[in-house]
Amino acid sequence: MRAFFDNLRLSLGTFLGNPLRSLLTLLGIVIGVATVIAMMGLIEGFRLKMNRDLSQLGASTFQVTKFPSGFGRFNWAKYAKRPNLTLEDVRAISLAPSVGMVSAVDEEGGQKVTTAARETRPAVTVTGTTPAYLETSGITVESGRFFGETESVDGRSVAVLGVDVADTLFPNMNPLGYEVRIRGRAFTVIGVLQRRGSFMGMVSLDNQVIVPLAPYQMLYGKNHSLDINVQAREPKLLDKAQDEVGVLLRRRRNLAPLAPNDFEVNTNESMTKTFNQLSGVVTAASFGVCLLALVVGGIGILNIMLVSVTERTREIGIRKALGARKGRILGQFATEAVILALVGGVIGVAIGFLGAFLVRWLLRFETVVPTWAVLLSLGMSSGVGLLFGIYPAARAARLDPVDAMRHD
Repeated sequence: MRAFFDNLRLSLGTFLGNPLRSLLTLLGIVIGVATVIAMMGLIEGFRLKMNRDLSQLGASTFQVTKFPSGFGRFNWAKYAKRPNLTLEDVRAISLAPSVGMVSAVDEEGGQKVTTAARETRPAVTVTGTTPAYLETSGITVESGRFFGETESVDGRSVAVLGVDVADTLFPNMNPLGYEVRIRGRAFTVIGVLQRRGSFMGMVSLDNQVIVPLAPYQMLYGKNHSLDINVQAREPKLLDKAQDEVGVLLRRRRNLAPLAPNDFEVNTNESMTKTFNQLSGVVTAASFGVCLLALVVGGIGILNIMLVSVTERTREIGIRKALGARKGRILGQFATEAVILALVGGVIGVAIGFLGAFLVRWLLRFETVVPTWAVLLSLGMSSGVGLLFGIYPAARAARLDPVDAMRHD
């Protein structure tokens, strides 16, 4: 144990004696570790945020869509040829035995909402839907109310505002009873949603206006495919409800027994699985970059340790002449290499944490650095130091003390 602490003291002394040279040598390790820490912080924060956002939909809810959702490259022209999902499909699905509630949804982004005195930026999402949307989407009305079946069937011009829209158009006011205009059509505000934040840290869920489907289709047309939110009667009937909806839609679309579905069924689990696959690829790529940078850093450590052995040949000779064994010399230089790499790893971890913090602070994007990423990064950097430090250490241990003491 005493020998270890002596080696540790000598290693730190060597590092502090040539700090600039040591830091430049460690640049590859610092870059690699910082990259892993920052990327893992982003991915983990992204994953936690996505799971939280998806959990708002509830454990017994799924969505039927024309186009696939999630991440990846899709042949959109192929999916565009699929038949639209319609209100008739919604009515048919609502009659399935295991289905509790069904809502039809259509959205148009990039819209401007105005009043006589103010207007929003053209970034509002206008959602046309049916009354069951309140239960099937996980939203909550904070003040006022949601529109009912009568208002939906009659196509009344009523609107429920997201918090961002309400704050922009009616600052320091209660918007209930006032009018807003969408594409020139007046809607009476009957409710304001509870604040929801953003989806995966990118898209605000509060910058929206929800109106009944009928007036929405008068503004944006009826030729769009609807998204259908489906809630099972009970959480335990979720799988059965999905099967019933799948069979029903295949029959309505006259699909052959072996033909693939021409619609998508998305659940929290399926979207989470898709994201986890994507994050796995990004994680592997990050560690690939880290490994490459660590190899570069390891070559730097190999170089500086060889230089150190050459510079300290006389010192090594004197120590061996005084009785230091090969194992002690080997341990000293191997410890120096590991400590050097570990210092680079610690600096990289600090820079990675700083990068994650700046992203959270500047972009308001949630970042969470997992403990395993820190431990793995430090372990990899130490391993690289040991791997690339063994040869110089062994070379120092093999020096003949007489020849070494003659070295200038």
